[in-house]
This record gives sequence, C-alpha cells and structure tokens, in this order.
Amino acid sequence: MTASTASPDAGRRRLVIDSASEACSVALVADGRVVDFRHVVLGRGHAERLVSLIAELAGGGRAAEIFVGCGPGSFAGVRIGVAAARALALGWGVPVRGFSTLALVAAGAADAIEGAGGALVVMEGGHGQWFVQPFAPDLAPLAAVQSLLPAAATAFSEALVVGNRAEALVAQRGSGTALTMLPDARAALRLPPGAIFGDPGPIYGRAPDAKPMAAT
Repeated sequence: MTASTASPDAGRRRLVIDSASEACSVALVADGRVVDFRHVVLGRGHAERLVSLIAELAGGGRAAEIFVGCGPGSFAGVRIGVAAARALALGWGVPVRGFSTLALVAAGAADAIEGAGGALVVMEGGHGQWFVQPFAPDLAPLAAVQSLLPAAATAFSEALVVGNRAEALVAQRGSGTALTMLPDARAALRLPPGAIFGDPGPIYGRAPDAKPMAAT
C-alpha cells in the first residue's frame, strides 16, 4: 500500500471503508463507478482483515480521498474503521471524510426507499437494543439515530424496513416489508452530498459499555 504500487489513475479514486457491522467492506470508486471492492461477513476479526482487504484492492487501495463509515454499530468495528482511515490518510497525505453507517445502509437500498416513499433503517445495536433511523425517499435522515429496545422500535410506522434487523422488526410489529441488508462500501456512490462530513470520528449511538471509575 505504498505510492510505488498505486496505479496511474489513483488520483481520481476514492477509497470507501466500513467495518461498523459484521460486514467488513471496502471499495475503490471513481467517476461514478466501482473500480474494485472487497466485501466479507466476518462477525469478528475486523482488525486482522481490514488492512489486508484494502491492500488487495487495485493499486493497493491507494486513492486521492478516503471516506469512512463512523457508525453507529459495533464499538470495536467503528473504532477500527475510523483509525485505519485516519492512518492511511495521514500516510498518503490525502483528506479523509466520514459518513453514518446507517446512511450507507439506506444508500444500498436507495431505489427501494424511493419507491416506498421512505424507510426505516434498523441495525443491531448490542445489549438487546437496535439502532433505528428513518430516511426520506431522497435518503435525507428524518430524525436522529436512536438506540431502542425492540418493543420501542416497533412504534415507527415506515412500511419498508431495511437493515440486519429488518425481518425481526417487521415480525414483531406484524406489518411492513423487510429488506435485509448490511453496509456495503459500494453503496457510497448513492450517498447524498449532505451525508458526508469532515473530521470523522466514531458515532456510537448510545452510551459506552464501560465508564471510567469516579475519582475518590
């Protein structure tokens, strides 16, 4: 993943990374198309696989810009993705920007969401909770991300539900259409401009699992 391995057109490329879920997904995109990608469902082991997946991409993954999924999702997966993106950006001397992982999931179902007039994205949140966020047909978020128990999540009325807990929510609510989906770096091509932000950092979506001990 050095400059010597980069292809001549690396300057037009963007490297997209998301490791906030059980999927470890990377893609090189340029000129509105996917140049190369790797997408594996691991569950665990993102720290061991992420950099090697990037290195397998054309030109060693070298790009003129990096986009990274900042969560919410797995605490470890979110930190791994953001740290890798920042490290590569520093080493390559290129800018790094972030996006919400839930927005990426919505982008992966862009056509279905537009046809349905909007959707609710539902992803595993850990500790028995789900991350939920409604999106408009143009993929604009309609509310902030929430971490809710399943019973509370069923209060959302969107008929189309997208994400890795879509089927569970539709079953518990007793209505709607489920579209099971994991974050896919290739879907970054469908992210609206407003979904991208600078100075990326982890979006945890709920309080940390552990808190510092109070001083005595």
